Amino acid sequence: MSSLTDHGRNILARALCGRLPALPNAVFLGLGTGGSVASGLSGEPVGNGYARQRVVFTGTGVQQNAEAVRFTFTGAVGTLTHVGLFDAASGGNALTWSALTQSATVNGPGTVTINPGAFTITGS
Repeated sequence: MSSLTDHGRNILARALCGRLPALPNAVFLGLGTGGSVASGLSGEPVGNGYARQRVVFTGTGVQQNAEAVRFTFTGAVGTLTHVGLFDAASGGNALTWSALTQSATVNGPGTVTINPGAFTITGS
């Protein structure tokens, strides 16, 4: 993940100042076609089986997904170029976002998989 959203920056700033931020109980990965620092991931697919997926992290410094994250589609959604992390399975707040290292074109039913350890979050 390369960019914290405004919401993610605010959580981090409160934590660094000794103020208790509202931390998410779980985080969910989404796919889309773009992103911005202010709002996070954009262009999430609607329908065709798309749903954000819960992701569990492991690591002591760099955080990485502990298990494969699978997005299953029942129909075409186009080319997905970005990934984002949210504090809810739908709606909620965007925390961070980044471009995928390789875009995924979904022209029909299928699965997009992010292998264990392939999705990382660093402090820099």
